[in-house]
Amino acid sequence: MLKFMREREGTQGVLLVMPTMFWLVVFLLIPLVLIVVISFATRGEYGNVVYVFSLKTYRALLDKQYSAILWDSIWIAFLTTIFGLLIGYPLAYFIARSHPRHKSLFLFLVLVPFWTNFLIRIYAWMIILRGQGVIGTLLTSLGLMHGLGERIFNLIQLYTPGAVLIGMVYEFLPFMILPLYSSLEKLDPSLLEAAADLGARPWRTFLRVTLPLSLPGIVAGSILVFVPAMGMFVVPDLMGGARTVLVGNLIRNQYLVARDWPFGSAASMVLTALTLVVTLVYTRFFGFGEELTI
Repeated sequence: MLKFMREREGTQGVLLVMPTMFWLVVFLLIPLVLIVVISFATRGEYGNVVYVFSLKTYRALLDKQYSAILWDSIWIAFLTTIFGLLIGYPLAYFIARSHPRHKSLFLFLVLVPFWTNFLIRIYAWMIILRGQGVIGTLLTSLGLMHGLGERIFNLIQLYTPGAVLIGMVYEFLPFMILPLYSSLEKLDPSLLEAAADLGARPWRTFLRVTLPLSLPGIVAGSILVFVPAMGMFVVPDLMGGARTVLVGNLIRNQYLVARDWPFGSAASMVLTALTLVVTLVYTRFFGFGEELTI
């Protein structure tokens, strides 16, 4: 009887998992296998896929031009993560230490941008950062559009890597703030009081108590920002123009413009491999905490 009940529970468990497995196989595993197969194929004369397998597309990615694009993508994603952390950590700390009555309001304000379409928000930044936009007009009216002010504006104006960085940080900042808030909100205030009682100054308390205990949130937020930033192509395409081409733009152009699906698939696999390496490093040293489930 006990054996029958266990078998029945096992069957029910399999039935419960079946919809999820079906979804993963149809919408994740099969497309991934197709991309892997196509990445080893050859582009036909008219843009069709010829299933003559070789490593030609992967060797082409070793070209200096494409290696520079891959490096630029990693660099922009890294800077996006760093600036997101520098901006998001103080804000998350402020929210975590706010009165319980105000925490929900502050978290709501963090999520408000998601109520607006992504493209609309990007076009708003394009208006702000263009040559005759809000910032440029303001600096000109204040007489600051010369010397240092002009040099700084030239670094962040539209169609520059600086503008791309601003757009990326703005887009992914909530994904950094939320895991940090989750980690800092769990911090026991008595630990900070104990450190103060033992004579630790605020900066030392932060370095020895707050920062180590918030490390899971830092790493989780970094993963949630770095991974999608690597494959982002909308922000570089709109705010960087032809001057900023990242690996996401390269993949998009190969599929939709050049009609070189094997090359686009190979670039996609390289991007996927880099993403998996970052994720595996995270799981190896830190594990998946609750901060990733927000």
